[in-house]
Amino acid sequence: MGRNVLIIGGSPRTAGNSETLCKEFAKGASEAGNQVEYISLSGKKIGFCTACYACSSGSCPQNDDAADIIKKMLDADVLVLATPVYFYTMSAQLKALIDRSVMVYPKIQNKDFYYIMTMADTVDENFKGTLEALRGFVACCDHSRECGIIKAPGVYQKGEIQNSPAMKESYEMGLKV
Repeated sequence: MGRNVLIIGGSPRTAGNSETLCKEFAKGASEAGNQVEYISLSGKKIGFCTACYACSSGSCPQNDDAADIIKKMLDADVLVLATPVYFYTMSAQLKALIDRSVMVYPKIQNKDFYYIMTMADTVDENFKGTLEALRGFVACCDHSRECGIIKAPGVYQKGEIQNSPAMKESYEMGLKV
């Protein structure tokens, strides 16, 4: 029986380079017999955490899409976090979702995590801030593991990813889930 794989695309742009890599990962993971769901944060309403801590008594008072996505994060065996790199870190959409998980992050445990990152820049070192931010989140998720990283530098315009080795890497990494 396959695993429950949740892929979260953090790009505000639909059908962009990050999403294309997510779809390749999903294709591989599906072919390997896993149950795969892809959620794009583009168009989702996810408010910023206001640090009101109402969540500590049950639920967040914000009525938006975050609660449903976070529930799916809890149910997943595998979480794939994908983001373009903006100013050396993840997109605001993905960061807002991660911050909103403050109400349940102690329950996000025993997960396998994969990261997919794209950026226009071609200097590999400039993935560092994004990678550290993603690792900081996973470090808070007890008994979770970092299982793979896809980095795609030098892609800006939609479709530029098609010529990147990251396409094959994403598909093959999905197959190994």
